Amino acid sequence: VSRATPREINEHGKHLRVNPESLVYASRMSAKVDSAAVQDGYQLYHHCFLFDEGGEWIVIQQGINQKRADARRYHWPLEHNGFIDEPQGAILCDTRLPRVLDMTDSVSAENRKACVDIVKENPGRLRKAILTPVPAKQRRLDAWNGAGEREQLVMPRCVNWDTLREVYEFQPRGYEELVAFKGVGPATIRGLSLVAELIYGERASWEDPVRFNFAFGGKDGVPFPVDRRAMDEAVDVLKTGISSSKVRDEEKTRAFARLRRCVPPIPDFRK
Repeated sequence: VSRATPREINEHGKHLRVNPESLVYASRMSAKVDSAAVQDGYQLYHHCFLFDEGGEWIVIQQGINQKRADARRYHWPLEHNGFIDEPQGAILCDTRLPRVLDMTDSVSAENRKACVDIVKENPGRLRKAILTPVPAKQRRLDAWNGAGEREQLVMPRCVNWDTLREVYEFQPRGYEELVAFKGVGPATIRGLSLVAELIYGERASWEDPVRFNFAFGGKDGVPFPVDRRAMDEAVDVLKTGISSSKVRDEEKTRAFARLRRCVPPIPDFRK
């Protein structure tokens, strides 16, 4: 993520009709939300913040998962729904993970409220909830009520207790202020979410918000040559979707024309 973005925004402040600090905040929050509030294991390494003189902005940023050797892209559109409640227009990747903590999902709304309630109390209670071990002889209620094995929640090993003390003294008014607070990172977000579920019973979303994209390789052969068969199959899917859509014939014709422009001739690297 470019740490020069705030400076570059302020350098162009004289051309803006809005306070550049609002854009600096948007840049910082979009990066923090996609790295801390959406915990998918992809480390942000590219942050592109586009804005005009009127203060309109979009974000395109990319994260990488070195273990999986793939990347995903996060798109923030012009029409913003705030910074917390499903703010991204799309999160694109070829891989859907089985378990991702997504605090921006609407399903997590009550969990977010519970997190704010927790940090506004003395952090000693939270520390006790996270660090107190379960006695070895203690049995779970599931063994008696026939519920069987349930999903176990794993607390993060590292929580910044000094930061939580500062958050408690700050008394955030909402989840956005909590996430924006300096020092609140992925481990703190995750720990609060899990405690909110244990204490308040408010479950967060663990569904990967990613959408699949149509990526088949580079026309220049980098990082790998285009997979022609996969590309043809994707084009067929799009053609079928256009043909079966309930729109006027003129609109279908324009859609097919746009599709043809998106599928230019691909050089054959096998020659």
